[in-house]
Amino acid sequence: MAAILYFVTLIDSMTIKQLYQIYLQHPSIQTDTRKLKQGDLFFALKGPNFNGNLFAENALELGAAYAVIDEPVADNNNERLILVEDALTALQALAKYHRQQFTIPFVAITGSNGKTTTKELVSTVLATHYITYTTKGNLNNHIGVPLTILSIGKDAEMAVIEMGANHQKEIASYCAYTLPNYGLITNCGKAHLEGFGGVEGVKKGKGELYDFLKKNDGLAFIFNGYDYLLDMSKGIANRYTYSTTFGDIIGTTLQSEPYLRVAITKGLQAVIETQLVGDYNLPNVLGAVAIGKYFNVPDEKIVVAIENYTPSNSRSQMIERDGNHIILDAYNANPTSMKAAIENFAKFPSINKVLMLGGMMELGEESIAEHAAIVALIKRHNWANVVLVGGDFNKTEHPFVYFNTALEAKKWFTEKAFTNTYLLIKGSRSMAMEKIL
Repeated sequence: MAAILYFVTLIDSMTIKQLYQIYLQHPSIQTDTRKLKQGDLFFALKGPNFNGNLFAENALELGAAYAVIDEPVADNNNERLILVEDALTALQALAKYHRQQFTIPFVAITGSNGKTTTKELVSTVLATHYITYTTKGNLNNHIGVPLTILSIGKDAEMAVIEMGANHQKEIASYCAYTLPNYGLITNCGKAHLEGFGGVEGVKKGKGELYDFLKKNDGLAFIFNGYDYLLDMSKGIANRYTYSTTFGDIIGTTLQSEPYLRVAITKGLQAVIETQLVGDYNLPNVLGAVAIGKYFNVPDEKIVVAIENYTPSNSRSQMIERDGNHIILDAYNANPTSMKAAIENFAKFPSINKVLMLGGMMELGEESIAEHAAIVALIKRHNWANVVLVGGDFNKTEHPFVYFNTALEAKKWFTEKAFTNTYLLIKGSRSMAMEKIL
């Protein structure tokens, strides 16, 4: 074992400095041998169903420069093995050390709904004027956040970091090594109620970003339209606000279907023709405008960036297929986002509208009641067809078509051979509602 580089703890700055020097030589980090490239630095992470240590030697054979492990392996004489106390802790500590090398703005974004869209809009706006690094996709958890930080190059002028959470203290843990000096909470809705322990728990958990900014003299971008965000942000001296009625940036919805059209009346004067579906995206657009203006991005660049942004990855995508208009919003769902999507879809002028909704997960003891509330909302509007799929929809009384899985719903959808129809397809990630298409 003597040949293995061994870091006894990750608190001693010398050990982190040693690991950081290796990282500087090999700044591409990988945790999955299937995606490994020549010269990568491999971290052998562990989870309930996998143990990266078992693949460490294979990673070296595949071309990894070094493998960071937290369990001894067979080849103890390989000098390219770095044994640490805990590989995940090492990854996060390395991310913090890398973060500390920068003096640029680090903007953290969290919230129950819209955080990925907001992150995409914000980074798109900033990237028109600055070298900007941001979270890829939704790598926003305890592994994704440090990987995002470690992907930031020396040329960075801006960093935008998305933070997801399903329990309290999670956002606080990310802040500990992201060290954000700017932050934005999109909203606090009925998401991950099981882990947070109710809506108040959601506010407390998401509010950990405000707590960090407050303690570290950071600046918060705040949507004034939600009273609870104003309450949660009390004590933050540095703030830049936006809403439909008052703040540094003011904007309103001119049109919400099929695409959102926004008039900005304070901060800049412009009409923004977005490719986003639904007026529930208005705060996301205003947040991007606010951050762009605060960081002195020219007005024209802000407008063009937002207008050119196209949603992807099953997030409120408008798809035209076989003469149909399909809103695919199947990346995730919770009672708040489901309600907003249904109410927005109800405004569409077409009389030929079809709802295909998947179950909502992680709602705990409130799940059946929340699914029943969605059923009640559906009944208040007229639809050509309604299909409910999985989750606790099977435990609620309703007159609609029901299937256990998205694949079963796909068969129904294919047999119907819809034309000239508007469809909303939405559900939690585990329901995989995109399989209908």
